Amino acid sequence: MTLLQSIARLALVVALLLLIPLVAMQFSTEVNWSVFDFVVAGGLLFGAGLTFVLIARKWNNTAYRLGVGVAVAAGLLLVWANLAVGLVGSEDNPANLLYGGVLAVALIGAFAARFRPAGMSRAMFGAGLTYVLVTAIALFVWKPTGAAAEPSVHLLNVLVANGVFAALWVVAGLLFRRAGATANRQLA
Repeated sequence: MTLLQSIARLALVVALLLLIPLVAMQFSTEVNWSVFDFVVAGGLLFGAGLTFVLIARKWNNTAYRLGVGVAVAAGLLLVWANLAVGLVGSEDNPANLLYGGVLAVALIGAFAARFRPAGMSRAMFGAGLTYVLVTAIALFVWKPTGAAAEPSVHLLNVLVANGVFAALWVVAGLLFRRAGATANRQLA
């Protein structure tokens, strides 16, 4: 499949996904998206999909492609959850901005590795570690005050949810490590 065909399919999938909230709005008052919400969601979904399409083409290796998929999904979910409800406290908590550092570590690491499996593995492990550190800082060092503070949030829920997000980066790192090992065996 050509790159243009992949992008056209991606655009179709994004449009179909955006039909879900559009149809739900016709039947429920609980779903109330603005045009801005559709634009942001469409941009995030298309951007994540395009990132996957462009990077996954670099290696003809299932583990590599799965690693790209998990890493892109982790990044997409991080941004989406942060915009929707926040990862620590509410979306108004300024500590949530620290999670941009996780994306920076993953992206800078990926570019520095030139998208090679071994370097991608280290970048994803670094993103997972950064995620844990950011969560610890947001929960225990930088405590929000005023409207951003949410005393009703249970610490265990926040830790488990953030642990799952951090684990996604580690899984991506393991998949890239496997892709590198597979590529090395094929060269030998």
